Amino acid sequence: MVHEEVEETAADIAEMEIRGAATIARAAADALRTQAHESEADSPEAFREELRAAARRLHETRPTAVSLPNALRYVLRGMEGDSVVDLRASVVETVEEFEAELDVAQENLGQVGANRLRDGDTVMTHCHSTDALSCVKAALEDGKEISAVVKETRPRKQGHITARQLREWGVDVTLVVDNAARRYLDDVDHVLVGADSIAADGSVVNKIGTSGLAVNARERGVPVMVAAQTLKLHPDTLTGHTVEIEMRDESEVLTESERADIAAGDDPEDPGLTVENPAFDVTPPRYVDAIVTERGQFPPESIVTLMRELYGGGTTEPWAKQE
Repeated sequence: MVHEEVEETAADIAEMEIRGAATIARAAADALRTQAHESEADSPEAFREELRAAARRLHETRPTAVSLPNALRYVLRGMEGDSVVDLRASVVETVEEFEAELDVAQENLGQVGANRLRDGDTVMTHCHSTDALSCVKAALEDGKEISAVVKETRPRKQGHITARQLREWGVDVTLVVDNAARRYLDDVDHVLVGADSIAADGSVVNKIGTSGLAVNARERGVPVMVAAQTLKLHPDTLTGHTVEIEMRDESEVLTESERADIAAGDDPEDPGLTVENPAFDVTPPRYVDAIVTERGQFPPESIVTLMRELYGGGTTEPWAKQE
């Protein structure tokens, strides 16, 4: 039986109440810990199936953000023991280890990224990425003065979260609508974005609009830096798997009343209007200058080496039902 806290976490992830790859990963690991704590399983086999069922419920929420399945893999692979007591203890210990690594990873990534930023630089951001912001924070702590041009990032306007965080750190922020990005590229020194998934060929899957921004930045000669913990590497792509792009609900783009206004006078038998809301796009590696991780910075074409080191030749799904 899946614990109610797992269900609540899954719903919050799906509705983007919990957002950001590292935050999603931590929440998923926390939910598995709760499942282990509260399990009333009377056998090791039943306990394992409960944890797999909880992981399956969490996994189905956000198909593009690879940090989620990577977190689930980490916890389930650490589940060991011949009794329910031992299995429970191993899950709790593994989650604590995972969260400790998350804390250190982002701090280390920030230091690596800060080395690419110079005193007086202006960065342009897209969406909201705690990994990307960790680079700015580390640069500020090093005594550098940084300013930012922040894209709103519609339809959910996550850029407003980025602007608020940067202002709390004392950064001068210019908030612009997405369509104004090209106009302001001549005023910035770096495009700094995060990633939801990174494929083995160095392609970067990030919030919709990243790819167009990267193309414009290349034409303007502005370097594009992607800040991403190794948790964002998509190991399935080593075996040719393509990253699934999540489609969000059309209500994020068009409210019911707005749709009704557009549809006024239409033939009711022919709705005519289709609204699509892809959450992410794919930026080819040729438009990315560097991928910054807690293990160093890499040209995008070299990220496959790190991915093989961490994941070998591919991955399994430890949450799958056992035959």
